[in-house]
Amino acid sequence: MSSENVQTKWGQFISLIIVFFFWGFVGSANDILIPVFKKVFTLSQVQSQLVAWAFYAAYFVGSIIFFIVSLKVDVLQKYGYKRTLSAGLVLSAVGSFLFIPAATIQSFPFFLTALFTVGLGFSIQQIVANPLAIKMGSPETGAHRLTLAGGINSFGTTIGAILLGIALFGMGDNKKTALSLEDIKLPFIILGLAFIAVAVFMNFSKIEDPVKEEEAVIKDKHSNFNILDYPQLYLGMLGIFIYVGTEVTIISNLPALLHTNEFGNILEDAVAPFIALYWGSLMIGRWNGGANVFNTSNMVNTALKFIVPAAAFGVIIGANIFAAHDVSSFYIYPFWILLFIAVSFVGGKNAGKTLMLFGISGLTMMALGLAWPNPEIAKFFFISGGLFLSIMWPSIFDLAIAGLGKNTGKASSFLIMMILGGGVIPLVQGSICDLDATNPGGIFGITYTHFSYIIPLLGFAYLGFYGFYCPKILKRQGISHVESAGGGH
Repeated sequence: MSSENVQTKWGQFISLIIVFFFWGFVGSANDILIPVFKKVFTLSQVQSQLVAWAFYAAYFVGSIIFFIVSLKVDVLQKYGYKRTLSAGLVLSAVGSFLFIPAATIQSFPFFLTALFTVGLGFSIQQIVANPLAIKMGSPETGAHRLTLAGGINSFGTTIGAILLGIALFGMGDNKKTALSLEDIKLPFIILGLAFIAVAVFMNFSKIEDPVKEEEAVIKDKHSNFNILDYPQLYLGMLGIFIYVGTEVTIISNLPALLHTNEFGNILEDAVAPFIALYWGSLMIGRWNGGANVFNTSNMVNTALKFIVPAAAFGVIIGANIFAAHDVSSFYIYPFWILLFIAVSFVGGKNAGKTLMLFGISGLTMMALGLAWPNPEIAKFFFISGGLFLSIMWPSIFDLAIAGLGKNTGKASSFLIMMILGGGVIPLVQGSICDLDATNPGGIFGITYTHFSYIIPLLGFAYLGFYGFYCPKILKRQGISHVESAGGGH
């Protein structure tokens, strides 16, 4: 490959990284907004989860619209990756600007509409960006590129929670606990302008569009696409639904858990460090897996498996210290990070095995969080779910589209639809949390809010099953194993 082509590919990848960063930033913003809206609008826990519902339901609606349109005209073939991605960015910008009138009239439904619009734009971006990240280089490192981009996404979620917390509550001695919805306007104005700037850059850049290359692909044996022909796909769709739901529900309900007397009655203005640690856990895992993109020796790669997570944890601690947050309790968290590294080495470079082991590990963390007698430790078991979820998206995605050939684009839209899980599963957990209002005695000696973490436990159980079962499906189809996004050498 010529140096010019290499520069083009890296320019394309950097542009995608910026988009992934935006997804993460807004995702963590939701977690700050949930407890804020709950307090300002006097909502129940399940009502507050409508924030997640509005955002993630938009992915489902947007993907259905995209798929229906693609039945008549292949959007990517006609308009190309760049222009389609740019259109998604502009739509998200419109949603960001809708926060201004929503804050002015102080309307919770209007805020949900704004979030829904941002999510519609994200659905278009996801449909384009995920397969593009996999296709833009060697197939052997496709999942690793997606993991590296996901690491940038998690960087956005990590600092997004901290920056929005500063914007809304201030920092240090000037920190406030009473919130004015007017404070929400400026961060989303800046975000909307950033969306537009990247859309303009994408649309007018010289980034190479891979559509022409795809037109030359020979038709595979399945000329008529049928989901039921691909068990790896429909089971993977359920996997994405549960994965996103599990990822979102752990953190969306964490402020409610920390607000219970059982967990120290932590108030809304003090939850940002814990939200940052959770999303930072996903960043740790994805940076760790993303190191596989680079062509290094086994010795260097092994060293990076320890150095990169340490650096990522340092970013989390440093960002929180900058925001004047007390993170003294976080210094025991490297125990969970070392456990994650060990599991990633055992999983190796096999996607199914890694997914299975991470599913079992996440299930174990949720079980320990439910049973551990000391809440100061129990909350870190729940937060560590982020570590074991970190590399699941690319692993599930890669397994689900294995053997799809020219139908990969259609399969991708179906997989993106399943991001709906991020809106549904938190509602289920939130409804369990609300039982504390009518049953203050709790269940099994703990509050219902604490017990509600049985929901992500069940989610991890299915994800571990998919990692175990999907490779068997692919083997029967004669498809070679898919590489892990986070395995070691």
